[in-house]
Amino acid sequence: MPTRLTRYILWEITKVFLVAIVSLTVLILLIVVARELLRQGLGPAALLQLLPLFLPLSLQFALPTTALFAVSAVYGRIAADGEIATIKAAGISPLTIMKPAFIFGLILSPIAVGLNDLAVSWGKPGVKHVLLHSLEEIVYRRLQAQRSYSSDKGFSIHVQDVKDHRLLWPTVTLHNSGSELPITVTASEGSLHLNAERETLMLRLVDSRIEGGGAFRSHFPGEIVPEIPLNKAFAKGDPSSSRPADLPLYLIGPEAIRSEKAMSIDRQRLAAQTGFALANGRWSDIVGSPGAQLRGAIGGGAHRLTRLHVEPWRRWSFGFSCFFFVLVGAPLAIMAKTADYWTSFGMVFLPILLFYFPIFIVGQDYAKNGELPPYSVWMANSVVAIVAVFMIKRVWRY
Repeated sequence: MPTRLTRYILWEITKVFLVAIVSLTVLILLIVVARELLRQGLGPAALLQLLPLFLPLSLQFALPTTALFAVSAVYGRIAADGEIATIKAAGISPLTIMKPAFIFGLILSPIAVGLNDLAVSWGKPGVKHVLLHSLEEIVYRRLQAQRSYSSDKGFSIHVQDVKDHRLLWPTVTLHNSGSELPITVTASEGSLHLNAERETLMLRLVDSRIEGGGAFRSHFPGEIVPEIPLNKAFAKGDPSSSRPADLPLYLIGPEAIRSEKAMSIDRQRLAAQTGFALANGRWSDIVGSPGAQLRGAIGGGAHRLTRLHVEPWRRWSFGFSCFFFVLVGAPLAIMAKTADYWTSFGMVFLPILLFYFPIFIVGQDYAKNGELPPYSVWMANSVVAIVAVFMIKRVWRY
């Protein structure tokens, strides 16, 4: 059963944590996210739809830092008031003093993992859905304000003026993939309409001229309605084409199995093709395009499979950073002995900022490249745990 001291410290940590997480989340959502979305031309209605979707996206990064802040603030104040020395003089173990922080970190870590998965399975797809249905409004607002709109998904629009929903003298540029020259369409007037079901942006253009790569030119005196596909910008999230980082945990395992089967089939095809080419003396089939395509597919599949194996380890590691931050934060705050919240937090967070995140990124990158096993993403947490053991021993002795 938890003692009165344990309940008291745990309640103090929880109070500071709740105040800090609410303040930080409101700051991120209203000042950072909302301001940027309004600047991009999003309307108030769409903004209200997006803010709840951004909540798990922001919390997955705010939880570890806020947990560290709460623990460092509480233990720094307790140590500065001399309560730690009094408790130790009464014969109470320092581990008993720090146990509430460890309990708090253990409870919070699975919640952080769940929020990370919620951000992937609900937050990101929801954001894409709202942005898709708001694209027409965004484009019109940007054209009214700046007379131009550029998308990183392959098209841009420039106009002389916008009256109601009429685009005066629009110029639409469609950027082709590869080295192909863009296609430019100019018209006397036009309008936009979003077809959400087909995921296309429809342009109604009057008296238009089309110029393509080379000497291609054409004039359409009447009305044309070209469509700009948006499927690249707002993909529906097919597991086979999604990045491993965009898949929820329950889909990563089946997708890894599917990728292994696809690679096995490609290897069998390559072996059969190579044997057939050797038997017939067709060396070009081995080193040429057919063999190169299969080898490329196998190499790409192996790289994707490695990332699929790493992703669950990465999410659990980052989620449990809450526990490891608290594990090292409590003894460091006790040793700091300062009642100032920000001083105590800075003394604890600065070493983590300088060492934890670089080690985490290095372990993650090497694991994703296949140079280290997937569990290497836990290197940063392991280093923090080792440092925490030494800090706890020091608090115990002194």
